[in-house]
Amino acid sequence: MMDKYFEYKKHKTNFRTEVVAGVTTFLTMAYIMFLNPFILSGEFAGTEKGFFDFGGVFTATIVATALACFIMAFYGKTWPIGLAPGMGINAFVAFGVVGGMGYTPAEALATVLVAGIFFLAISLTPIRAWIINSIPKSLKLGIGAGIGLFLAIIGLEIMGVVGDHPVTLVTLGDIKNPLVLLGCLAFVVMIVLEKLKVKGNIIIGILVFSIIAWLPMWEWTGASIKDGASLARFNGVFSAPPSMSYLFDAFEGISSGKVLAASGFTVIFTLFFIDFFDTAGTLTSVANVSGKVDSKGKVQDIEKAMLADSVGTVAGSLVGTTTVTSYVESGAGVKAGGRTGMTSLVIGVLFLLCLGFAPLATSLPKEIDGAALVYVAVLFVRNITDIEWNDIAESAPAVLAMITMPLTYSISNGIALAFIAYALIKILSGKASKTAPAIWVVAVLSVLSFSV
Repeated sequence: MMDKYFEYKKHKTNFRTEVVAGVTTFLTMAYIMFLNPFILSGEFAGTEKGFFDFGGVFTATIVATALACFIMAFYGKTWPIGLAPGMGINAFVAFGVVGGMGYTPAEALATVLVAGIFFLAISLTPIRAWIINSIPKSLKLGIGAGIGLFLAIIGLEIMGVVGDHPVTLVTLGDIKNPLVLLGCLAFVVMIVLEKLKVKGNIIIGILVFSIIAWLPMWEWTGASIKDGASLARFNGVFSAPPSMSYLFDAFEGISSGKVLAASGFTVIFTLFFIDFFDTAGTLTSVANVSGKVDSKGKVQDIEKAMLADSVGTVAGSLVGTTTVTSYVESGAGVKAGGRTGMTSLVIGVLFLLCLGFAPLATSLPKEIDGAALVYVAVLFVRNITDIEWNDIAESAPAVLAMITMPLTYSISNGIALAFIAYALIKILSGKASKTAPAIWVVAVLSVLSFSV
Protein backbone atom coordinates (compact mmCIF):
# COMPACT_ATOMS: atom_id res chain seq x y z
CA MET A 1 0.00 0.00 0.00
CA MET A 2 2.74 2.49 1.02
CA ASP A 3 4.75 1.43 -2.02
CA LYS A 4 1.90 2.33 -4.36
CA TYR A 5 1.06 5.65 -2.67
CA PHE A 6 4.60 7.01 -2.33
CA GLU A 7 5.89 5.31 -5.49
CA TYR A 8 9.20 4.11 -4.08
CA LYS A 9 10.44 2.64 -7.36
CA LYS A 10 9.77 5.84 -9.29
CA HIS A 11 11.79 7.83 -6.75
CA LYS A 12 14.53 5.17 -6.49
CA THR A 13 13.98 4.43 -2.81
CA ASN A 14 12.33 1.81 -0.59
CA PHE A 15 10.48 1.48 2.72
CA ARG A 16 13.60 0.81 4.82
CA THR A 17 15.48 3.77 3.35
CA GLU A 18 12.55 6.10 3.98
CA VAL A 19 12.27 4.96 7.61
CA VAL A 20 16.01 5.49 8.17
CA ALA A 21 15.75 8.95 6.59
CA GLY A 22 12.80 9.83 8.84
CA VAL A 23 14.66 8.73 11.98
CA THR A 24 17.71 10.71 10.87
CA THR A 25 15.76 13.93 10.38
CA PHE A 26 13.87 13.39 13.64
CA LEU A 27 17.12 13.15 15.58
CA THR A 28 18.41 16.39 14.08
CA MET A 29 15.26 18.39 14.94
CA ALA A 30 14.03 16.68 18.14
CA TYR A 31 15.46 19.56 20.18
CA ILE A 32 12.50 21.73 19.16
CA MET A 33 10.15 19.87 21.51
CA PHE A 34 12.26 21.16 24.41
CA LEU A 35 13.35 24.57 23.12
CA ASN A 36 10.00 25.82 21.81
CA PRO A 37 8.11 25.63 25.13
CA PHE A 38 11.22 26.90 26.91
CA ILE A 39 11.28 30.06 24.77
CA LEU A 40 7.54 30.72 24.65
CA SER A 41 7.01 30.21 28.39
CA GLY A 42 9.50 32.94 29.35
CA GLU A 43 10.38 30.95 32.48
CA PHE A 44 14.15 31.35 32.10
CA ALA A 45 13.87 35.11 32.56
CA GLY A 46 11.64 34.93 35.59
CA THR A 47 8.88 36.61 33.57
CA GLU A 48 6.59 33.68 33.00
CA LYS A 49 3.53 35.68 34.03
CA GLY A 50 1.61 36.52 30.88
CA PHE A 51 3.66 34.18 28.71
CA PHE A 52 2.63 30.79 27.36
CA ASP A 53 2.12 27.75 29.59
CA PHE A 54 5.20 25.47 29.35
CA GLY A 55 3.32 22.17 29.51
CA GLY A 56 0.64 23.29 27.11
CA VAL A 57 3.21 24.46 24.55
CA PHE A 58 5.17 21.21 24.94
CA THR A 59 2.11 19.20 23.94
CA ALA A 60 1.10 21.70 21.26
CA THR A 61 4.60 21.63 19.76
CA ILE A 62 4.50 17.86 19.31
CA VAL A 63 0.91 17.77 18.05
CA ALA A 64 1.48 20.65 15.60
CA THR A 65 4.71 19.06 14.36
CA ALA A 66 3.03 15.71 13.81
CA LEU A 67 0.03 17.27 12.05
CA ALA A 68 2.24 19.33 9.74
CA CYS A 69 4.43 16.32 8.92
CA PHE A 70 1.36 14.20 8.14
CA ILE A 71 -0.02 16.92 5.85
CA MET A 72 3.33 17.09 4.05
CA ALA A 73 3.46 13.29 3.82
CA PHE A 74 0.03 12.77 2.27
CA TYR A 75 -0.39 15.98 0.25
CA GLY A 76 3.15 16.97 -0.68
CA LYS A 77 4.02 13.31 -0.99
CA THR A 78 7.17 13.80 -3.06
CA TRP A 79 8.79 15.93 -0.33
CA PRO A 80 10.78 14.28 2.52
CA ILE A 81 10.35 17.31 4.78
CA GLY A 82 10.16 17.68 8.54
CA LEU A 83 8.11 20.61 9.86
CA ALA A 84 7.87 22.15 13.34
CA PRO A 85 7.44 25.54 15.06
CA GLY A 86 10.19 27.74 13.65
CA MET A 87 13.13 29.01 15.65
CA GLY A 88 13.42 32.77 15.38
CA ILE A 89 9.70 33.14 14.83
CA ASN A 90 8.99 31.77 18.32
CA ALA A 91 11.52 34.18 19.80
CA PHE A 92 9.90 37.07 17.94
CA VAL A 93 6.49 36.13 19.32
CA ALA A 94 7.76 35.58 22.88
CA PHE A 95 10.05 38.59 23.26
CA GLY A 96 8.65 41.01 20.72
CA VAL A 97 4.91 40.39 20.60
CA VAL A 98 4.05 39.06 24.08
CA GLY A 99 6.92 40.49 26.14
CA GLY A 100 7.45 43.74 24.23
CA MET A 101 4.04 44.68 22.83
CA GLY A 102 1.99 43.25 25.68
CA TYR A 103 -0.09 40.82 23.63
CA THR A 104 -1.71 37.91 25.45
CA PRO A 105 -0.86 34.38 24.25
CA ALA A 106 -4.32 34.19 22.62
CA GLU A 107 -3.72 37.45 20.74
CA ALA A 108 -0.27 36.29 19.67
CA LEU A 109 -1.71 33.02 18.35
CA ALA A 110 -4.35 35.02 16.49
CA THR A 111 -1.64 36.89 14.58
CA VAL A 112 0.00 33.55 13.75
CA LEU A 113 -3.35 32.22 12.52
CA VAL A 114 -4.01 35.24 10.30
CA ALA A 115 -0.46 35.14 8.92
CA GLY A 116 -0.91 31.43 8.21
CA ILE A 117 -4.18 32.03 6.37
CA PHE A 118 -2.51 34.80 4.37
CA PHE A 119 0.37 32.44 3.55
CA LEU A 120 -2.14 29.77 2.53
CA ALA A 121 -3.93 32.21 0.21
CA ILE A 122 -0.66 33.38 -1.33
CA SER A 123 0.39 29.77 -1.89
CA LEU A 124 -2.68 29.30 -4.10
CA THR A 125 -1.74 32.20 -6.41
CA PRO A 126 1.17 33.26 -8.68
CA ILE A 127 2.00 36.00 -6.16
CA ARG A 128 4.15 33.49 -4.30
CA ALA A 129 6.68 33.13 -7.10
CA TRP A 130 6.59 36.89 -7.78
CA ILE A 131 7.56 37.70 -4.21
CA ILE A 132 10.25 35.02 -3.98
CA ASN A 133 11.91 36.17 -7.18
CA SER A 134 11.67 39.87 -6.29
CA ILE A 135 13.58 39.96 -3.01
CA PRO A 136 17.36 40.19 -3.59
CA LYS A 137 19.36 37.18 -2.47
CA SER A 138 21.69 39.24 -0.28
CA LEU A 139 18.77 40.75 1.60
CA LYS A 140 17.27 37.31 2.21
CA LEU A 141 20.60 36.04 3.52
CA GLY A 142 21.14 39.12 5.68
CA ILE A 143 17.72 38.75 7.28
CA GLY A 144 18.40 35.07 7.94
CA ALA A 145 21.73 35.91 9.54
CA GLY A 146 20.10 38.67 11.58
CA ILE A 147 17.62 36.17 12.99
CA GLY A 148 20.61 34.01 13.88
CA LEU A 149 22.31 36.85 15.76
CA PHE A 150 19.03 37.63 17.50
CA LEU A 151 18.84 34.00 18.65
CA ALA A 152 22.50 34.17 19.69
CA ILE A 153 22.06 37.12 22.04
CA ILE A 154 19.01 35.47 23.57
CA GLY A 155 20.84 32.16 23.93
CA LEU A 156 23.91 33.74 25.51
CA GLU A 157 21.72 35.58 28.01
CA ILE A 158 19.89 32.36 28.85
CA MET A 159 23.22 30.58 29.35
CA GLY A 160 24.47 33.32 31.66
CA VAL A 161 27.47 34.06 29.45
CA VAL A 162 26.12 37.55 28.78
CA GLY A 163 24.67 39.80 31.46
CA ASP A 164 23.14 43.29 31.70
CA HIS A 165 25.24 46.38 32.38
CA PRO A 166 23.93 49.92 33.12
CA VAL A 167 26.56 51.62 30.92
CA THR A 168 27.73 49.19 28.25
CA LEU A 169 24.31 47.49 28.16
CA VAL A 170 25.88 44.02 28.03
CA THR A 171 28.82 42.46 29.84
CA LEU A 172 30.37 39.10 30.68
CA GLY A 173 28.21 36.93 32.93
CA ASP A 174 29.13 34.67 35.83
CA ILE A 175 31.30 32.19 33.96
CA LYS A 176 32.49 30.66 37.25
CA ASN A 177 29.03 29.21 37.76
CA PRO A 178 29.25 25.44 37.08
CA LEU A 179 25.96 25.47 35.15
CA VAL A 180 27.26 28.21 32.87
CA LEU A 181 30.41 26.17 32.29
CA LEU A 182 28.32 23.08 31.52
CA GLY A 183 26.32 25.10 29.02
CA CYS A 184 29.53 26.27 27.33
CA LEU A 185 30.82 22.70 27.18
CA ALA A 186 27.49 21.52 25.77
CA PHE A 187 27.81 24.05 22.95
CA VAL A 188 31.36 22.92 22.16
CA VAL A 189 30.35 19.26 22.16
CA MET A 190 27.43 19.97 19.78
CA ILE A 191 29.91 21.55 17.36
CA VAL A 192 32.35 18.63 17.68
CA LEU A 193 29.61 16.05 17.12
CA GLU A 194 28.46 17.94 14.02
CA LYS A 195 32.06 17.98 12.77
CA LEU A 196 32.20 14.21 13.31
CA LYS A 197 28.88 13.88 11.41
CA VAL A 198 27.05 12.39 14.41
CA LYS A 199 23.29 12.50 13.89
CA GLY A 200 21.26 14.14 16.65
CA ASN A 201 24.18 16.22 17.95
CA ILE A 202 21.91 18.86 19.50
CA ILE A 203 19.68 16.45 21.41
CA ILE A 204 22.73 14.42 22.49
CA GLY A 205 24.43 17.54 23.84
CA ILE A 206 21.29 18.65 25.70
CA LEU A 207 20.65 15.28 27.34
CA VAL A 208 24.25 14.36 28.22
CA PHE A 209 25.04 17.64 29.96
CA SER A 210 21.62 17.78 31.61
CA ILE A 211 22.30 14.34 33.10
CA ILE A 212 25.63 15.65 34.44
CA ALA A 213 23.77 18.56 36.05
CA TRP A 214 21.23 16.15 37.60
CA LEU A 215 23.86 13.92 39.22
CA PRO A 216 23.96 14.30 43.04
CA MET A 217 27.56 15.53 43.12
CA TRP A 218 27.43 19.24 43.76
CA GLU A 219 25.35 22.35 44.31
CA TRP A 220 26.37 25.89 43.47
CA THR A 221 25.42 28.41 46.17
CA GLY A 222 26.98 31.43 44.51
CA ALA A 223 30.16 31.17 46.51
CA SER A 224 30.91 27.48 46.87
CA ILE A 225 29.80 23.99 45.82
CA LYS A 226 28.15 21.73 48.37
CA ASP A 227 28.95 18.02 48.23
CA GLY A 228 26.25 15.43 47.59
CA ALA A 229 23.78 17.69 45.81
CA SER A 230 22.91 18.37 42.15
CA LEU A 231 23.14 21.50 40.06
CA ALA A 232 19.67 21.08 38.59
CA ARG A 233 16.44 19.45 39.67
CA PHE A 234 15.32 16.28 37.90
CA ASN A 235 11.51 16.06 37.63
CA GLY A 236 11.23 12.62 36.05
CA VAL A 237 10.85 11.28 32.54
CA PHE A 238 7.28 10.16 31.79
CA SER A 239 3.81 11.48 32.60
CA ALA A 240 0.48 12.02 30.90
CA PRO A 241 0.74 14.76 28.23
CA PRO A 242 -0.04 18.22 29.63
CA SER A 243 -3.26 19.83 28.51
CA MET A 244 -3.10 22.11 25.48
CA SER A 245 -4.51 25.01 27.46
CA TYR A 246 -4.45 27.35 24.46
CA LEU A 247 -6.43 25.10 22.13
CA PHE A 248 -8.44 27.32 19.73
CA ASP A 249 -7.52 30.44 21.73
CA ALA A 250 -6.46 31.95 18.40
CA PHE A 251 -10.13 32.50 17.53
CA GLU A 252 -10.64 34.35 20.80
CA GLY A 253 -7.58 36.50 20.15
CA ILE A 254 -8.87 37.69 16.77
CA SER A 255 -11.65 39.61 18.51
CA SER A 256 -9.02 41.71 20.26
CA GLY A 257 -8.56 45.22 18.99
CA LYS A 258 -4.78 44.75 19.03
CA VAL A 259 -4.75 42.07 16.36
CA LEU A 260 -6.70 44.16 13.85
CA ALA A 261 -4.89 47.41 14.66
CA ALA A 262 -1.95 48.77 12.64
CA SER A 263 0.54 47.24 15.07
CA GLY A 264 -1.20 43.90 14.65
CA PHE A 265 -0.82 44.07 10.89
CA THR A 266 2.88 44.79 11.37
CA VAL A 267 3.21 41.64 13.48
CA ILE A 268 1.23 39.62 10.93
CA PHE A 269 3.39 40.90 8.08
CA THR A 270 6.59 40.05 9.97
CA LEU A 271 5.38 36.53 10.74
CA PHE A 272 4.35 36.04 7.14
CA PHE A 273 7.62 37.42 5.80
CA ILE A 274 9.84 35.26 8.00
CA ASP A 275 7.83 32.10 7.38
CA PHE A 276 7.50 32.71 3.66
CA PHE A 277 11.19 33.14 2.93
CA ASP A 278 12.35 30.61 5.49
CA THR A 279 10.10 28.02 3.84
CA ALA A 280 11.17 29.02 0.33
CA GLY A 281 14.85 28.82 1.27
CA THR A 282 14.48 25.47 3.02
CA LEU A 283 12.50 23.87 0.21
CA THR A 284 14.95 25.15 -2.39
CA SER A 285 17.88 23.73 -0.40
CA VAL A 286 16.21 20.34 0.01
CA ALA A 287 15.20 20.34 -3.67
CA ASN A 288 18.82 20.84 -4.72
CA VAL A 289 19.98 17.92 -2.57
CA SER A 290 17.17 15.59 -3.65
CA GLY A 291 17.38 16.38 -7.36
CA LYS A 292 14.00 18.14 -7.63
CA VAL A 293 15.39 21.10 -9.60
CA ASP A 294 15.02 20.73 -13.36
CA SER A 295 17.37 21.97 -16.11
CA LYS A 296 15.61 25.36 -16.18
CA GLY A 297 16.06 25.86 -12.44
CA LYS A 298 12.39 25.22 -11.64
CA VAL A 299 11.64 23.32 -8.45
CA GLN A 300 9.25 20.43 -9.06
CA ASP A 301 6.05 20.25 -6.98
CA ILE A 302 7.04 23.24 -4.81
CA GLU A 303 3.40 24.41 -4.90
CA LYS A 304 2.27 21.33 -2.95
CA ALA A 305 5.08 21.68 -0.41
CA MET A 306 4.37 25.35 0.29
CA LEU A 307 0.65 24.69 0.55
CA ALA A 308 1.26 21.86 3.01
CA ASP A 309 3.57 24.15 5.00
CA SER A 310 0.99 26.93 5.20
CA VAL A 311 -1.78 24.54 6.27
CA GLY A 312 0.60 23.33 9.00
CA THR A 313 0.96 26.91 10.26
CA VAL A 314 -2.81 27.34 10.51
CA ALA A 315 -3.14 24.01 12.34
CA GLY A 316 -0.28 24.87 14.70
CA SER A 317 -1.83 28.18 15.74
CA LEU A 318 -5.10 26.42 16.54
CA VAL A 319 -3.50 23.84 18.84
CA GLY A 320 -1.46 26.47 20.67
CA THR A 321 1.99 27.15 19.19
CA THR A 322 3.72 29.60 16.90
CA THR A 323 4.34 29.44 13.17
CA VAL A 324 5.11 25.97 11.84
CA THR A 325 7.68 25.90 9.06
CA SER A 326 9.81 23.50 7.03
CA TYR A 327 13.10 22.62 8.72
CA VAL A 328 16.45 22.83 6.97
CA GLU A 329 17.48 19.81 9.08
CA SER A 330 15.40 17.83 6.59
CA GLY A 331 18.54 17.82 4.45
CA ALA A 332 20.00 15.21 6.82
CA GLY A 333 17.19 12.80 5.96
CA VAL A 334 17.55 13.52 2.25
CA LYS A 335 21.26 12.72 2.46
CA ALA A 336 20.27 9.45 4.15
CA GLY A 337 18.19 8.56 1.08
CA GLY A 338 14.75 10.04 1.85
CA ARG A 339 12.87 10.94 -1.34
CA THR A 340 9.15 10.79 -0.51
CA GLY A 341 6.55 11.86 2.02
CA MET A 342 7.10 8.57 3.84
CA THR A 343 10.06 10.29 5.49
CA SER A 344 7.72 13.02 6.79
CA LEU A 345 5.28 10.39 8.03
CA VAL A 346 8.01 8.70 10.09
CA ILE A 347 9.07 12.05 11.59
CA GLY A 348 5.48 12.80 12.65
CA VAL A 349 5.00 9.39 14.25
CA LEU A 350 8.26 9.68 16.21
CA PHE A 351 7.26 13.08 17.57
CA LEU A 352 3.89 11.71 18.72
CA LEU A 353 5.70 8.96 20.62
CA CYS A 354 7.41 11.70 22.68
CA LEU A 355 4.19 13.16 24.12
CA GLY A 356 4.86 11.68 27.57
CA PHE A 357 8.26 13.35 28.06
CA ALA A 358 7.01 16.63 29.59
CA PRO A 359 8.71 16.05 33.00
CA LEU A 360 12.01 15.57 31.19
CA ALA A 361 11.49 18.80 29.27
CA THR A 362 10.93 20.77 32.49
CA SER A 363 14.10 19.26 33.99
CA LEU A 364 16.52 20.60 31.39
CA PRO A 365 18.72 23.39 32.85
CA LYS A 366 18.20 26.70 31.07
CA GLU A 367 21.93 27.14 30.60
CA ILE A 368 22.07 23.99 28.47
CA ASP A 369 18.90 24.90 26.57
CA GLY A 370 20.58 28.23 25.85
CA ALA A 371 23.60 26.44 24.44
CA ALA A 372 21.37 24.68 21.92
CA LEU A 373 19.89 28.02 20.94
CA VAL A 374 23.35 29.47 20.28
CA TYR A 375 24.19 26.42 18.18
CA VAL A 376 21.04 26.95 16.09
CA ALA A 377 22.09 30.60 15.72
CA VAL A 378 25.34 29.43 14.10
CA LEU A 379 23.32 27.55 11.47
CA PHE A 380 21.43 30.75 10.62
CA VAL A 381 24.50 32.97 10.38
CA ARG A 382 26.80 30.75 8.31
CA ASN A 383 25.05 31.55 5.01
CA ILE A 384 26.42 35.13 4.95
CA THR A 385 29.26 33.86 2.75
CA ASP A 386 26.83 33.98 -0.19
CA ILE A 387 26.06 37.69 0.22
CA GLU A 388 27.28 39.88 -2.67
CA TRP A 389 30.09 41.51 -0.70
CA ASN A 390 31.58 43.14 -3.80
CA ASP A 391 28.45 45.28 -4.26
CA ILE A 392 28.02 47.52 -1.22
CA ALA A 393 24.53 48.52 -2.39
CA GLU A 394 23.52 44.88 -1.88
CA SER A 395 25.64 43.98 1.15
CA ALA A 396 25.05 47.11 3.28
CA PRO A 397 21.28 46.59 3.75
CA ALA A 398 21.99 42.92 4.51
CA VAL A 399 24.47 43.90 7.22
CA LEU A 400 22.02 46.48 8.55
CA ALA A 401 19.43 43.74 8.98
CA MET A 402 22.00 41.56 10.75
CA ILE A 403 23.11 44.11 13.32
CA THR A 404 19.81 45.87 14.04
CA MET A 405 17.87 42.74 14.93
CA PRO A 406 19.92 41.86 18.03
CA LEU A 407 20.65 45.50 18.94
CA THR A 408 16.99 46.58 18.79
CA TYR A 409 15.89 43.18 20.13
CA SER A 410 13.40 42.96 17.29
CA ILE A 411 13.30 40.92 14.08
CA SER A 412 10.59 43.16 12.60
CA ASN A 413 12.65 46.32 13.17
CA GLY A 414 15.62 44.75 11.42
CA ILE A 415 13.55 43.72 8.40
CA ALA A 416 11.89 47.12 8.15
CA LEU A 417 15.12 49.12 8.40
CA ALA A 418 16.85 46.89 5.84
CA PHE A 419 14.10 47.32 3.25
CA ILE A 420 13.87 51.08 3.78
CA ALA A 421 17.65 51.42 3.40
CA TYR A 422 17.67 49.20 0.30
CA ALA A 423 14.93 51.27 -1.38
CA LEU A 424 16.64 54.60 -0.56
CA ILE A 425 19.99 53.34 -1.85
CA LYS A 426 18.41 52.31 -5.16
CA ILE A 427 16.63 55.66 -5.53
CA LEU A 428 19.70 57.78 -4.77
CA SER A 429 22.02 55.66 -6.92
CA GLY A 430 19.72 55.92 -9.94
CA LYS A 431 18.73 52.24 -9.92
CA ALA A 432 15.08 52.71 -8.99
CA SER A 433 13.79 51.68 -12.42
CA LYS A 434 15.63 48.36 -12.19
CA THR A 435 14.33 47.55 -8.71
CA ALA A 436 11.55 44.99 -8.32
CA PRO A 437 8.10 46.42 -7.37
CA ALA A 438 7.93 44.13 -4.35
CA ILE A 439 10.80 46.09 -2.78
CA TRP A 440 8.78 49.32 -2.89
CA VAL A 441 5.73 47.61 -1.44
CA VAL A 442 7.67 46.19 1.51
CA ALA A 443 9.60 49.47 2.03
CA VAL A 444 6.38 51.51 2.18
CA LEU A 445 4.82 49.03 4.60
CA SER A 446 7.98 49.26 6.71
CA VAL A 447 7.77 53.06 6.88
CA LEU A 448 4.13 52.80 7.87
CA SER A 449 5.02 50.31 10.62
CA PHE A 450 7.22 52.97 12.27
CA SER A 451 4.62 55.70 11.94
CA VAL A 452 1.79 53.95 13.76
